[in-house]
Amino acid sequence: MAMSSRSGADLALLLLGSYRNLVDEVVRELATRGYPDARPSHEYAIRAIRAGADSASDLARRLAITKQAAAKTIAALVERGYVTTETDPADIRRKNIRITDHGIGLITEGTAIFDEVRARWEGRLGAAELVELETQLAQFVGDSPINLDAPGWAAGQELR
Repeated sequence: MAMSSRSGADLALLLLGSYRNLVDEVVRELATRGYPDARPSHEYAIRAIRAGADSASDLARRLAITKQAAAKTIAALVERGYVTTETDPADIRRKNIRITDHGIGLITEGTAIFDEVRARWEGRLGAAELVELETQLAQFVGDSPINLDAPGWAAGQELR
């Protein structure tokens, strides 16, 4: 299907809208599978914790957010049972973060649902077309579209 020429801003909005629709579909499905309070930011944070961010300061650096925002995120994750915190025996001012089984379940279910949504997109677009779309997008982002183990681009610390 041929489309009329669009602006760069239109392209950005199409990409953002596609991402939003994909994530919203996953969040809705997570709710039906026992994670009614899951949010995309929770998964980003849990993935960063799993990759080694074991304190509010570490999480703040990895997600390129303030330490206060990281502390609020951790509090929300604790409240929902996705992580626990414990005082670091070497430094009583520091709280170490640990992912609970419920948090691991969130990541596991989320990953499975993303695969299911991808399969639906494949059914809608066609297998070859989806592979072509992924290949084309990869030309712009490389092998690792978002590195959740490193500070985000929003902080201006990671330039491509």
